[in-house]
Amino acid sequence: MKLTVLGGRGAWPTADAACSGYLVEHGGHRLLVDPGYAVFPQLLRHLRPGDVDAVLVTHGHPDHCADLNPLLRARALADPPSPPLPLYAPAGALDAVLALDRPGMLRGAYELRAFDPETEPEFATGPFRVGTRALPHHVTNAGLRLTAGGRVLAYTGDTGPTPALAELAGAADLFLAEATYPEEVPAEDAPYLSSARQAGEHAARAGAERLLLTHVWPEADPAAALAAARRGYDGATEVARPGTVVEVGTG
Repeated sequence: MKLTVLGGRGAWPTADAACSGYLVEHGGHRLLVDPGYAVFPQLLRHLRPGDVDAVLVTHGHPDHCADLNPLLRARALADPPSPPLPLYAPAGALDAVLALDRPGMLRGAYELRAFDPETEPEFATGPFRVGTRALPHHVTNAGLRLTAGGRVLAYTGDTGPTPALAELAGAADLFLAEATYPEEVPAEDAPYLSSARQAGEHAARAGAERLLLTHVWPEADPAAALAAARRGYDGATEVARPGTVVEVGTG
């Protein structure tokens, strides 16, 4: 299983980094996870729009799904159009982004496969088994546990601290963890977002082999996030940057 980071900033993109966006590949299958702001141009560095096999979205905030729109436009307006793209997301999460275009413009460009992380804990797409956990955020958010080829990639989406993270990331080969702030989350957001320090602590509790910090606030220092995470976790740790490639399970 291979992960390619397309973006790793939270809230809005910067001049050199897109928001959340990840390409996960195994056995020739290409799964796009959380195509947030400015992810589509980064995706084009690796694939043509028609090469994406499925999209998986954790929640409906635009820094996790806004660039689904240009991806679907590129597929729908191609000559000939690309086949319908399976879209997996919590129910209602994609309503706003799918309504951006005139009615019917994207008809046939996608197949929406909504799921409920509370009641549908597992499904399959291509070679991936997708385990889901409802994690606390401002809107419904699905933590993801992707399994393929005997390897495990766990991803938080955006989440506040919860014991469910230890289960989600238990013995994962790679834990892709939201780390919006380095040390402390502002009080009003503390139930719904995490710090790099907390991400490190969760990785340690889960026994994850490797930690990749993501969703770093655009004005935050990635080096500070890395240092904060390493105070609670002594495994391999990096900050997600565009172009980062991880062969999951190879140390």
